[in-house]
Amino acid sequence: MSAFSFSRRALLRGAAAFALAGALAACGDPAPSFKGNDISGTQLGKGLALTDHNGQARTLQDFAGKVTVVFFGFTQCPDVCPTSLAELSQVMEKLGPDADRVQVLMITVDPERDTAEILKQYVTTFDPRFLGLTGTAEQIKQAAASFKAYYAKVPTENGKNYTMDHTAAFYLLDGKGDSRVLANNTIGVDALAHDIKALLGS
Repeated sequence: MSAFSFSRRALLRGAAAFALAGALAACGDPAPSFKGNDISGTQLGKGLALTDHNGQARTLQDFAGKVTVVFFGFTQCPDVCPTSLAELSQVMEKLGPDADRVQVLMITVDPERDTAEILKQYVTTFDPRFLGLTGTAEQIKQAAASFKAYYAKVPTENGKNYTMDHTAAFYLLDGKGDSRVLANNTIGVDALAHDIKALLGS
């Protein structure tokens, strides 16, 4: 992945978080108690309808009562995705028994290569409770649009392969399936655990 692609993604991620936070501040909402950006009321992710790596159809209603952490990625990602999933694994360890009330979902932005079997092997390497979600190209497009997430295929220099640019942020949804926090993927384990605990207690 080129430095330009990484920088562009980071810029897009930051701009999206800033815009959402700014919109909420303009509405006169109180200062957020989260370490990430408070996106309460944005209704992000409501259009999620995909299939998990076990072949089961999934919507947010399936995770009612749990805090859901959504992350967009792909299994051939060389840097951001494995680092982010490793951090989420550490978050689950830090949460202790509360981790059983949290569901991590990685939505692939590369359904062409990420079969259900490949997704399962990949995400469960980080934590057996993690789920990979996939679908048709159109379903992935709709899911990303529902979260206002960006992704695009980027040909490699030799033109024989490709990588993926994508939003690299964590979306935290509460037990009712409402979007509450948008966290930069560099926020850190302690901050993520803090926000998840805040949602578990709300």
